[in-house]
Amino acid sequence: MSLVQHIDDAEKGVFDRHDYPIPITLSNSTTSQSDISHDSHHRNEKQVVKTSIPPPSTKKLAPRKVSIWIRGQLWFNTYRKLFTFVVSLNIVGVILAATGKWQYPRHYSGACVLGNLLVAILMRNELFGRLLYLIVNTLFAKWTPLWFRLGCTSVLQHLGGIHSGCGLSGFMWLIFRMVWVFIHHKTTHTSVLVFGLITLVIILITIISAVPWVRNTHHNVFERHHRLMGWSGILSTWIFVILGDSWDTNTQSWNPNGIHIVHQQDFWFVLGMTVFAVIPWFTIREVKVDIEIPSPKVVIMRFERGMQQGLLARISRGGVLEYHAFGIISEGRHAQYHYLICGVQGDFTRSLVENPPQRIWTRQLKFAGVSNTSTLYKRGIRSPNWYLIWIGSDQEKTFGPTISGLIHNNLGPERVTLWDSKQRGGRPDVMKLIKETYVSWGAEVVFITSNYQGNQEMMEGCKEAGIPAFVRP
Repeated sequence: MSLVQHIDDAEKGVFDRHDYPIPITLSNSTTSQSDISHDSHHRNEKQVVKTSIPPPSTKKLAPRKVSIWIRGQLWFNTYRKLFTFVVSLNIVGVILAATGKWQYPRHYSGACVLGNLLVAILMRNELFGRLLYLIVNTLFAKWTPLWFRLGCTSVLQHLGGIHSGCGLSGFMWLIFRMVWVFIHHKTTHTSVLVFGLITLVIILITIISAVPWVRNTHHNVFERHHRLMGWSGILSTWIFVILGDSWDTNTQSWNPNGIHIVHQQDFWFVLGMTVFAVIPWFTIREVKVDIEIPSPKVVIMRFERGMQQGLLARISRGGVLEYHAFGIISEGRHAQYHYLICGVQGDFTRSLVENPPQRIWTRQLKFAGVSNTSTLYKRGIRSPNWYLIWIGSDQEKTFGPTISGLIHNNLGPERVTLWDSKQRGGRPDVMKLIKETYVSWGAEVVFITSNYQGNQEMMEGCKEAGIPAFVRP
């Protein structure tokens, strides 16, 4: 198995939300990404740098032409397939309920709303995600057909499609519920109507704040609004559910009977939402961190204790409003430290340079990234059968001795190609390098991490060449 990572300019945020470790790693421009294997043998630095790859051509490579069919397949990825399936299924349900063909939602519309919202929260819960990865990695590693393992990786990577689809579907069902309540407003207490509308507005704001354009270009806005509105939504939902279940439409009076409320489906759905939203917050700790700034473009953060491969960490300076995700680099659970590589780009990473913290908030319960499924494949991180390709400019100077040492001390020359574009006078033909390594190494899959343009180019090239590949969106 092989794993490719393509890193472009650190200033463009290459290292924000990365998956580690990366057996075949491609880096580009002035940045790089390293992958640390679990090989216990230490190698000499000069051995690692050697490579038999010929110097790059002095001619600038022409832009790769890709068919609309290839781009269409990549656009309609598993994320969008899952999102489309979930939303379509719920749209059909809403239409059937509105036309009277399906009576259940008319009597239990709250269950349709909260059931969708519960699944949406579950898909983003670290504990549930780790459980899914553990089950898949334990039961299906190596012996199942390759197409099945690739499918497992793709679904786990794109659970966000279910998250988004269920969130939007819950909003649609809440609109249906509110329309139904207003139609029968004469038998419904005003407070129920008010808190229903409040909940509807809060969920709408939560959805808007998570629109890709907002999340990518105004990340702080996304973090604050999505989190605060999410908590406000849970609170207003509790009030809405308790009021709705306590109001007796037949007697037109309040019946705040706890036993009656507990027996309602709504109560258990909203309780599940609350529990899974709260669990990660119980794992928040302020921990010691050592900051290394090898260059103006990169910050290396060192934390105590080793980690397994394929995990990501969320860190925050305040502990409440904003959390930022970065891939973890570690030599394994046995190691003394694990590391985060942060490309200096936004306000948060710039603050690490201008005012390096000695302690920082983090969630001790880490969440799994797509490369956590590397154990599914026959040539994996835990054996000496992974390959690293790292393309970057002035690698040693940019990333400093810590990251360079981790690579040199853990990867032998037979497993790594380090391409310093500054020393070699330019970049290689990246797709040619991927194809040749994929074939010669007997690879089963390629993982790619880069900026948007780098991801797109390599995914198109791999798709065209029939090479299974994954990338963090």
